[in-house]
Amino acid sequence: MSKRKQFLESVHPDHVQDFLTFVGLHKDGADPFDLAEVLPELQRSQRQELWEKQLKLLQHSLTAHPPERWITGAEEDAGDMEVEISEEQIQTMAVIEGVTIVSTVSVDILQENDNYTSLLECAQTLNCIESALPLSHTPLQQAIHWLFECWWRRDLKGKEELGWTAFLVCLENTVTLEKPVSELRRLCTLREVLLSVDFASERGQQVIDPLLQCFFRPSHIKQEEGKRFLAFLFSWNDNFIRMIHETIKNQLQFFPKTLSVHVAEIYFRAWRKASGSFLEEIESTCIQDLMQHAMLLHRNSPVHSKVRQILTYFHKQKFREGVDEMLNRLYKPILWKALKATNAEVRANATLLFTEAFPIHDPSMSSEMVDQAVQKQLDLLFALLDDPQPLVRSSAVLGVCSVLGRCWEVIPSTVITDLLEKLILQLANDTSSPDVRCSVFMCISIILDNSLSHPLMEKLLPALKSSLHDSSEKVRVAFVGMLLKIKAVRAAKFWKVCSLEHLLARLEMDSSPVSKRIVNLLFNSFFPVNQPETVWCERCVTLIQTNPGAARKFYQHAYLYTAPANIVKLMLVIRKCLNVCIQNAGDDEITSSNKENSTMLEDVLSVQDTATMASLLEILVILWKSVQKSLMANQEAFKYTTSKFASVLPQYLKIFQEERCKAPLILLASLLPASSVPALRSKVMSHLRSLKAGTAVTAYSQSVECLCSWGQISHIVELIENWLVEAVPVRAQGDEDTSGKVHFDGLEDSKPDLGLDYLDYLLLHPKTRDRLFMLPLDQIRPLHKALDKWKSLLFSSLSGAEVSVAVTETALRAFIFHGRLCIHLQHKYPEEREFLKSLEHSVSWVEKRVLPFLASSSSEQQLSLSRKTIESCLTVCKDVLRVSLGDSDFRDHLLQHVASVLQTEKGYMCIPPVLALLTEVAQGCLSHKPEDDPEDQLSLTIRILTNIFQKVVELIAHRLRKDKEEGQELCCSSEEALYDFLLVTKFTTERSEFMTGVFSSLCAAVIIDISRTLQKISHVEEVLTPETLNDLPPLSNTILKVMIRSPAVTRFFLSEMSSSIESEAIDSITQWAAVTHILTIIQQSDAFMVELKEIALSVRRQIQNYYNVTAENADDIQRTIYESTVRMLNDILNLCQQPSS
Repeated sequence: MSKRKQFLESVHPDHVQDFLTFVGLHKDGADPFDLAEVLPELQRSQRQELWEKQLKLLQHSLTAHPPERWITGAEEDAGDMEVEISEEQIQTMAVIEGVTIVSTVSVDILQENDNYTSLLECAQTLNCIESALPLSHTPLQQAIHWLFECWWRRDLKGKEELGWTAFLVCLENTVTLEKPVSELRRLCTLREVLLSVDFASERGQQVIDPLLQCFFRPSHIKQEEGKRFLAFLFSWNDNFIRMIHETIKNQLQFFPKTLSVHVAEIYFRAWRKASGSFLEEIESTCIQDLMQHAMLLHRNSPVHSKVRQILTYFHKQKFREGVDEMLNRLYKPILWKALKATNAEVRANATLLFTEAFPIHDPSMSSEMVDQAVQKQLDLLFALLDDPQPLVRSSAVLGVCSVLGRCWEVIPSTVITDLLEKLILQLANDTSSPDVRCSVFMCISIILDNSLSHPLMEKLLPALKSSLHDSSEKVRVAFVGMLLKIKAVRAAKFWKVCSLEHLLARLEMDSSPVSKRIVNLLFNSFFPVNQPETVWCERCVTLIQTNPGAARKFYQHAYLYTAPANIVKLMLVIRKCLNVCIQNAGDDEITSSNKENSTMLEDVLSVQDTATMASLLEILVILWKSVQKSLMANQEAFKYTTSKFASVLPQYLKIFQEERCKAPLILLASLLPASSVPALRSKVMSHLRSLKAGTAVTAYSQSVECLCSWGQISHIVELIENWLVEAVPVRAQGDEDTSGKVHFDGLEDSKPDLGLDYLDYLLLHPKTRDRLFMLPLDQIRPLHKALDKWKSLLFSSLSGAEVSVAVTETALRAFIFHGRLCIHLQHKYPEEREFLKSLEHSVSWVEKRVLPFLASSSSEQQLSLSRKTIESCLTVCKDVLRVSLGDSDFRDHLLQHVASVLQTEKGYMCIPPVLALLTEVAQGCLSHKPEDDPEDQLSLTIRILTNIFQKVVELIAHRLRKDKEEGQELCCSSEEALYDFLLVTKFTTERSEFMTGVFSSLCAAVIIDISRTLQKISHVEEVLTPETLNDLPPLSNTILKVMIRSPAVTRFFLSEMSSSIESEAIDSITQWAAVTHILTIIQQSDAFMVELKEIALSVRRQIQNYYNVTAENADDIQRTIYESTVRMLNDILNLCQQPSS
């Protein structure tokens, strides 16, 4: 019996195993049995018999083991319990798989007259059960879906149901899978299924959301199959088109710009393929809507640029049939109105659309009418260039240049000339707007892209030469960009547009953005890499002699436009040139040590030409620094270059003795390894020792940098330490004895001031600072101790010892540097508290030794020095907290010190630095992490902090009462520090205790301050309504001026004032009047109407109690204050009730 006959007989419920065996053989690629070969050989009746038998087999299997008894994925995944799947289910799944395979092959070989009713019933049965299949049989599900897809492709009877299932599955997969490319292809082939479904039906509503989600997916929008499918969706239903468009508009702000072009292509494809009502809907609902949005949206909208991109795609398709007519028809009712709108931004947006779509016309019109329409549009371009708003003129400049660039051949030459003259002679000199001038130069590049414009542009462009010196940097950048474009397209000689002299002058003085572009413009002229290296040097010398400053700028940026190897070659050829100059000067030594025979520039250069020699040396350093990283990366090139320069550097130092030459030589030496210039190291160190105190930074900065580069910074540290130790005072009777005389050892030879200057330079500059703290701690600790010893000199000066002012100033500087060095060392070694302890010791020393002199009994000199010392200490401690180096112990120690300062007689003099320190303490407390500080300790710290702040406010108020002039000076000097402190309250979302403490102090201070002023009034005429802050007493003026600067702080203040009113802490008419004065000042900002209304109503209720008290005497001052308060409250409430504009 043949296998074909055996297979037919196996399709029977009694021979299930045989059937499954044949299915297995088909799946086995190594076995010759293949259903794709067997089924075509069957006769029509045999195929029909096969389909009937497999239908019965399928029905039998499903009856014997129906889907209700299947163990699905939920049971298979149930916890750790193993669920045993029955043999019956395994066999049923195998039968379903076999039937699916046979059915799929059958669909492929179906012939025209085949009766496939049974096959259809099989497919329909599979359609009913496919969703009930266990999760472990996903491949079987996929095979069934493939059967349905094949059924749809063959256009067989019953395809709608089966195709719908396949379509739904593909749609779901494309939305859920990360890489849905293959599913997208299948979905695209099944897209016609959607047309068989009514949009309003249940099925139609079922797929709306998944279909719209496709427009969220960049993978759908970018892929070709995705574009085809998404464009097809526009042909399903008119209402769905609106839904698609709204979805895209909502998503545009989240799409990258690159995706907008693909979205535009989808719109365009949908429009091209649409007809009838669909075409009308797409044009009116989508395209015209985008046009309106492109005109009406603000330019800073995240959607505007993307809408413009979509329309730009349509404008670029003007060469396609029907596009011109469509654009003309859709723009006609909206564009011409927008170009005349009162809103400048709308006109500017419309200008861009108009010029991009230019010319807008209907191709079906006669040529005469088209010419008239185009002429009107050209006239409109001139009108837009004269628009009163700079934004519109800038947009018109861009539009006109793009029109000329695209349509040069078809625009009359007279019109072109007039437009260009308008741009170049008028708008390029538009004094009212740098944006317009910038637009001209940026957009001329668009015209230059059209080679037909070059002859006319060559004649007109020289009129722009003065624009290189425009007052606006961005205009100068755009102008040089235009010169680069002229050079690139060879439209004209750029030096005929702007002379070389002017370019070099601007290169010398201008900012980096302009300078870099000028270097790019002139690079081939002064660094012709395609010519011999000797020419490079000649051009370098020419540039130096023409403009030395421009030469330095040129070579500073030259590395951007050539390879590092060329920079090194230029350095070496400059070295060669310098050697030749020295040889020509007749120096036998250099002649014998450098056998480099060259006569380059012999007639031009001489060592006597100091300016040129110095410039060449400076350019050597500039060039080396520009490629230093590249040289270090190539050790072979680095060794060769350093050896070349190390061999000639001693002679250079010998020959070039002028100061201007020495500076670049020292810098050049710093770029060489220390081992290559051993003799120079001692000379540089000697130079640092020989300088006098007060020397300018420029005299030693290069030497310090040089030693740091050589890794010799330890010698500088040692020198500073020696000078400090040698000059430190020696007490005959010890530090504790204030009566003993002070002796100075070695002060004549040591230079502590200069040493502190060196230390200041080392700490200020990142490069030197990093080198300093790379030293072992043992090498820095002696310097730290030497600085600490100068405290004794400060105490001696305070104690009345004979110490000069200069030495006292040095001691104060040493004290400050000791603190700064402690901060850096604590940051470097955070695991120890050694340097925090040192700072705490300094704070304790100030408290013990310096604070007693902050008193009236002290002399003016003692008072000044003690104040400076305390303020310096507070500033250093503030910096410790600012960089988060202080722990809770250090913070508490500082608060104790601050309290001690404020308790002294003249402690108020230190209020500004005290407030600055309190700001850092508060910020540290309010932004702390729970694990950093226990909550109880933190709460205690906050209470201490608020008490100290209250003391500060009281001291300022007390000073104003004792000495008004000095108090006002104190208020002015404390303003910024107070403002910074109050800003910290922004962190008080969970720190109401801190907020209440601070603002209750401020609120009470202001109310009492104004109330006391009112109590001093002796005449009714003196009762006035405050109009400005200056009408308030000094303390209130300062507090409210600082507070009003921050809306958040003002709200906190008003909140605390409201609490004070509710707590009945205010108990006199003058205090209620004070509250009203405060509200009157605050209401001028128009920002706190809700809070002001609430407080004003509370105050009005409260002061009614004072009506009878003040009514007894109509002439009484109290009565006048009452009436004034009522009037102010009514004015505030009336203002609060007015609608906001």
